[in-house]
Amino acid sequence: MAPEPLTPQNTTVVLVDFAVGFANLLRSHDLGEHLNNVVGLAKTAKFFGSGLVVTNGLPAKPSGPLYPQLIEVIGDQPVIERPGFFDCFRDEAFADAVRRTDRRKLVIAGVSTEGCVLQTVLGALRAGYEAHIVVDTCASLTVETHQTAVQRLVQAGAVPVTWYSVAGEFQADHRNPTAPLYQQIMREHVPAMSMGGQLHAATREQVLLQAAAAVS
Repeated sequence: MAPEPLTPQNTTVVLVDFAVGFANLLRSHDLGEHLNNVVGLAKTAKFFGSGLVVTNGLPAKPSGPLYPQLIEVIGDQPVIERPGFFDCFRDEAFADAVRRTDRRKLVIAGVSTEGCVLQTVLGALRAGYEAHIVVDTCASLTVETHQTAVQRLVQAGAVPVTWYSVAGEFQADHRNPTAPLYQQIMREHVPAMSMGGQLHAATREQVLLQAAAAVS
């Protein structure tokens, strides 16, 4: 049986340990592209009003605070600070925050893929959640470690997705009222798609002008 689609009403986005100290260690993805994708996913959660749970280590840890670009998007969203657990679900404050969103589908992203992300996705599966790993917002020490972690999670039952596929699934129909927000995400984080829309609009305008000129 095909799974139900991801919607803002049935999905919680979980952001794990996007800390500035870790960003310097990531080699599986280009850092600029990684930041773009992380912010795009955060905007998707905020714009569409899905569940959102954010966690990081304690402020005194060497990994430090969240990415400034991410903080700018999430605003006053509470950040669950974990003393030490790799599997976020072993932290009661985190597990309770996820439960309180009252959604069984989780879209999980973070760093590193083979560290806290791997352990947290496995924890979500053990807790009975439908877990999705956002492969292009996670990152790791090497391409090999990233890919191996993703393979392990897929074999365990997690579903691989990309951040933009989540945004598209939330939007579902270009005619839905959230279309301006979806288009904003495209303009800011998927410029190739945005340019396609601009080309379509310009072509349509040109056709209308030509038709008006022919009538006059």
